[in-house]
Parts: sequence; structure tokens; C-alpha cells
Amino acid sequence: MLIDDLGELNGEVTVFGGPYSNIQALDALMATARGTLICTGDLVAYCGSPNAVIERIQESDVHLLAGNCEKQLAANALDCGCGFEDGTTCDLLSSAWYAYANAQVGADARAWMARLPDILTFTQLGRKTALLHGGITDVARFLWSVSPEQHFLEELDALNILCGDVDVVIAGHSGIAFEREIAGVRWINAGVIGMPPHDGTEQTEFLRISDIGEYCFERLSYDVDSAVKDMQGAGLTQGYHRTLSSGVWPSEGVLPQALRR
Repeated sequence: MLIDDLGELNGEVTVFGGPYSNIQALDALMATARGTLICTGDLVAYCGSPNAVIERIQESDVHLLAGNCEKQLAANALDCGCGFEDGTTCDLLSSAWYAYANAQVGADARAWMARLPDILTFTQLGRKTALLHGGITDVARFLWSVSPEQHFLEELDALNILCGDVDVVIAGHSGIAFEREIAGVRWINAGVIGMPPHDGTEQTEFLRISDIGEYCFERLSYDVDSAVKDMQGAGLTQGYHRTLSSGVWPSEGVLPQALRR
């Protein structure tokens, strides 16, 4: 695994996940972000502007992790690598948006994605933080606020082998922000900005770390109508285009029962 250490960070840190080809959400985030900017991966996914998102990130000073979507595109794979069960709604829906993204993203962007780190680390106010996408054992592992503690412990054991002891872990991938304490380690999911967190609102979410080390989830408003039009123009009308305005995912198949509506 490729590990990139950002060293000691002073000032604020903005952490966000999953732009998901939603250029409107990314532009809104960039307008409000402060301090050091870090993205937990999955630049390209459900929405209609994959190349615009890639270009905006490449032009910025955002520190980016490789998510499963970056890894799959870099490998010229034929699916997003989430491991959805064949024939399920999640599987069928992901096939549509991934096929579109796969047709849009060029060779130079894929080569760039192949060089992205798997883990980022930094220290702030004496606390060592490690950032990853889904998990260490599986980049596309879904960890939720209600997942068994053992699942987190497995990831912490794997992470400690690579990075030593850490005080904070910040992850992405699952799409819903949360915070838990696991064996004395603060485990935070920063959420994603490209899709609402299945809570019936248009707003998405990200994580702000203040210059005194306080952690705060913040909501992000953006031009939803334009993002929907981009999806419609790309032919991505299988269900996620409605999610941007309804705030409800088209399938709950990936969610634990406790998080379903």
C-alpha cells in the first residue's frame, strides 16, 4: 500500500468524501472549504460530470486518497468494485453509472488515479490521524455507525501494522457520516458531498476540523437542479438523479436494517 504522510498540520482541515461526478457539489465545497483540504476518494461515480470533477481536483491543492472507483478505473475494470450481489438493485444501478464513467474517463486520468495513495496520515495538536477510503482489508468495505465493533477492530489491527498506533481514523465510502470510539481510537466517517445521506434532504455533508482540534460535521448546499440536469443529459436516469432532490437512495440494499427508512 502507498502511504503519504502530510506531516504536522496547523490550522483548519476540511475532509470530504465522494464528489461522485457532482461538479456542482464540489464547486460549493471548494467555495466554503478552509485550511488543508483532503478527499477520501470516489471522485467519479453516480452523477453526470466525471471529467469536470477530475479536472477541478487536479487543478486544486486537495490531498486525495484512492477510493475503489479510482482503483477500478485505473485498472480498466468493468465495475465499481463495491461487491454488490449480482442482480440486486444496487448492482444494476451501479452498472449504469459506472459504464458511463468508464466511457468518459481517459487514459491520462486513469494513470493519475493509479498513483494515488491508499492511506494519508497527519499529526495535529499531537494527535496522529490516518485517513482511508473504506477499509484496509478491503478498500470498498462498508462500515456503518451500527457495524459490529469487531469489524472496526479488524481494520485498526491492519492499519496499525502499516502506520503504527493512531489516535483518529477518518474514512469515507459508505456515504453517511458518523463518529464512534473503538478501543480508544476516534473513528470518523466524513460522509460524502456528491449524494445526500439518505435522510430526505438535498444537503450533503463533510467534516471540518478546527484549528483547536474540534470535529464538526457540516451540511453542504449546492445547485441541485443543475446537477440533476447534468445526469439527465448523460442519460443517468435510473434512479439516483431523483435522489439528489428527494434525499432518499433508490435502494436500501446495502444498508444495515437499523439505518433503513
